[in-house]
Amino acid sequence: MNLPSFLKERGRLFWGVLGSGMVILLGVINYFLGSQLNTAFFYLIPISAVAWYAGREPGLVVAGLSAIAWFLTDVLTNYAYSSPWYLLGNALIRVGFFMGVTGLIVGLRKALKTNEELARTDFVTGAVSLRYFYELAQRELGRSDRYHHPFTFACIDLDDFKQFNERRGRAAGDQVLRSVADVVQHRIRNIDIFCRMGGDEFALLMPETGEVEAQSVVSRVRRSLLDEMKKNEWEMTFSIAVVTFIKIPKAVEDMVKMADDVMAPIKVGGKNAISFTLYQG
Repeated sequence: MNLPSFLKERGRLFWGVLGSGMVILLGVINYFLGSQLNTAFFYLIPISAVAWYAGREPGLVVAGLSAIAWFLTDVLTNYAYSSPWYLLGNALIRVGFFMGVTGLIVGLRKALKTNEELARTDFVTGAVSLRYFYELAQRELGRSDRYHHPFTFACIDLDDFKQFNERRGRAAGDQVLRSVADVVQHRIRNIDIFCRMGGDEFALLMPETGEVEAQSVVSRVRRSLLDEMKKNEWEMTFSIAVVTFIKIPKAVEDMVKMADDVMAPIKVGGKNAISFTLYQG
């Protein structure tokens, strides 16, 4: 496990203890060095780390502890102030500064997380985006190869979707896409990966799924999709190419190409069908 992953997986208690310990250590250092070293920058390290990884509340606690530690070192080292009001005023400024930094760090983290989620999700359907799918699929290929487990990949095309858009309009087309995504996502496992490849093409990656299981799952999904189209009076059918891999391909592109090769005869043969293939190398 790399360091960033390790840090992300630590809980609030871990960060609270670590941040508090760092603040105490900085306070001790500040006490012995007195006015010889300005420690403001160093207090920002535990504040920023805790706010980033643990959130607002733990960050504010560490920010408050940092201000208290700095205040106590001023008092204990008899730092020269012309008036005790300056001592109190500086303490309040530090509290505000440290808490402001905490708020900025938490806001930045939230914005980055939101951007990551948007980048990983298709805007129209809520399915996994193509870029994120390739990342997840490549991991699954490596895992399946390492443990010698089969997996199944299915491409789902909406037949004549362009003509549907021309007849019904783009809004109706988007509604169909959202309904397809909703139907599929409610009939697959949490470990399965459902993606919008683009336009009217979707993909479904099912880890640890052999040929028999794949036939059952995909057939059931297709029936549910057709039922949904009929219920909404949408003239839509589906062409589905399914490949179960016993021998694991090296790259996601290879996997997608094999499914495209299986899809081609379906399109030529009139669409609205499923084709199952077992790849053993």
